[in-house]
Amino acid sequence: MELRELRAFVAAVEEGALSAAARRLHVSQPALSQTVNALERRLAVQLLVRSSTGVRVTRAGMTLLADARAVLVCHERALRTIAGQAGDGGGVIRLGVPMELAPNVLSGALEKFDANRPATRVVPRHLTTAAQLAALRGSELDVGLVRERPAGAQFDAMLVVRENLGVLLAARLAAELVGPEGIRLDALSGLEWLGFSRSASPAWHDELTAILRSHGIDLGPAPPEGQELIAEVKYAAVISGHTFALAPENWPHRVPESVRWSPVAGNPLVRRTWVIWAAHSRRRDIAQLIAAFEQADPTWTRTARD
Repeated sequence: MELRELRAFVAAVEEGALSAAARRLHVSQPALSQTVNALERRLAVQLLVRSSTGVRVTRAGMTLLADARAVLVCHERALRTIAGQAGDGGGVIRLGVPMELAPNVLSGALEKFDANRPATRVVPRHLTTAAQLAALRGSELDVGLVRERPAGAQFDAMLVVRENLGVLLAARLAAELVGPEGIRLDALSGLEWLGFSRSASPAWHDELTAILRSHGIDLGPAPPEGQELIAEVKYAAVISGHTFALAPENWPHRVPESVRWSPVAGNPLVRRTWVIWAAHSRRRDIAQLIAAFEQADPTWTRTARD
């Protein structure tokens, strides 16, 4: 049996659905299904019962599950031991990066890190906060930049940036609603918020929606799973005049004439980004990368410490 087959099987059992397991492992559902099918053919037993509502583990699958988990734990322990002995990760750091990261946060840190460790390559991957946490737990990432600080002792975290979020509106609507100090949240009560899926970052989503609800905001229908709120999507949604979207003041995209960005009076919406890593890590290269995030650009590190 291969480790990837065991990971796919364990993920399917723990998630209860092949689609959820595929998202957790960052592979397509057909690929994960093929991997589990290959494992069943190799063992000549049925491990999962598939249905329209998910998967259910068979008796044979339950027998394998405990051993599969033990093998994966031993493999991870061996990797940690070797990494601790080597003091680095073989010249590669896998870094999770969210959408809409503040300008200069990543480039500033990588520039400083590269000056100190030119032989170490940082490989970034765009992932949601939830996907990064799953990948860090599965040893598929080494460091993450996430929108909520994880609870518990598994990860260490450092706040690297705080951003006051403003509002993107149709220009004609902004002319009516925006005052000298920006726009009041309750002035948006007749509009729908173009939001993101809660599964992407549950704690940050709950914090944000609680503030919006307290000001009478219509949250609108739940967005499709996996929808990425890139600039073009936000602009297309708000131009109609029935929807608003959120964006930071240092939004790096050109705003069309039909759209206007406005601050929110009192700055009640603050988006935070933490750098997180495994608390047990003893890798010197990861420690240096974390230090680079703290020191790379004084303009945003000061903001992070306000």
